[in-house]
Amino acid sequence: MAEKRGEAAVENKKVVLKHYITGFPKESDMELVTTGAVRLKVPEGTTAVLVKNLYLSCDPYMRSRMTKHDEPSYVPDFIPGEAITGYGVAKVLDSNHPNFNEGDYVWGITGWEEYSLISSTEGLIKIKYTDVPLSYYTGLLGMPGFTAYIGFFEICKPKKGEYVFISAASGAVGQLVGQFAKLMGCYVVGSAGSDEKVNLLKDKFGFDDAFNYKQESDLNAALKRRFPQGIDIYFENVGGATLDAVLPNMRIHGRISACGMISQYNLEKPEGVRNLIFIITKRIRFEGFLLFDHIDRYPEFLEFTVAHVKDGTITYVEDVVEGLENAPSALIGLFFGRNVGKQLVVVAKE
Repeated sequence: MAEKRGEAAVENKKVVLKHYITGFPKESDMELVTTGAVRLKVPEGTTAVLVKNLYLSCDPYMRSRMTKHDEPSYVPDFIPGEAITGYGVAKVLDSNHPNFNEGDYVWGITGWEEYSLISSTEGLIKIKYTDVPLSYYTGLLGMPGFTAYIGFFEICKPKKGEYVFISAASGAVGQLVGQFAKLMGCYVVGSAGSDEKVNLLKDKFGFDDAFNYKQESDLNAALKRRFPQGIDIYFENVGGATLDAVLPNMRIHGRISACGMISQYNLEKPEGVRNLIFIITKRIRFEGFLLFDHIDRYPEFLEFTVAHVKDGTITYVEDVVEGLENAPSALIGLFFGRNVGKQLVVVAKE
């Protein structure tokens, strides 16, 4: 249907959560529905922005939003029957907001739908560089890339020559952490869940070594082989058994950046960690972080990263799924390791 400003209404396909869940999510927990209630004009008297969604980001944190929490989490639970929300890239079709104009490209929180009327624009960022793939703003130049930057440089405070281990290293965040570490002159090892991903880490991203954790019967021994001198920095994306194996292999005054713990998200009863004593004996700094606390540093991150993308010293791998109807499958795939690189969904090219 033609997109004419002020047109009465257009059909709008959206992905909704059918009900709250426990355990591993299934595609059937979500459904694609069609409504005809979207006008391609912002309501008068508001500062809302109407966008056409182009790319949607699939991120592990979205799993927690599919469960009803008695105590509020750091992000609100999804509302069954309403469009799922998450990070995405969109084109502005109409705006009453002084910071956004028709034709602008933006990234931030939007709906899993073709068109979104965004009333809360605080987290919406106008895209400065359009001479790189717009899809990069779901990953490399968006939330995951910024997460890698803050988690590594601010939390870990790396030094040249240090020994760095990254779990879920081929994912949206891990692949960039590894490249940042190599730029710093660190020794970098990553773990991933398939031989294809391991090869990607070594051949594409320049990791010094990598291993398939599914083929290791003893993670502690696997880490000792690759870090006989110990680990200075651990970028934590997994939790559980991997964290337990890392702790005794940390060096004195090591740092752990707690970014995510994807192995725990679908468990009704989280796994315990037995080796916490090493946080004391090795004087480890173990710190979690949320990007909300660092948003003022996004421009700094953007300039740093874009420069390296343009000169070829940073590369990025995306796992692209076409069509909003395939978004549920793409999201579910994160928890089974099906994605290779940053998982995103193409809603529309333009």
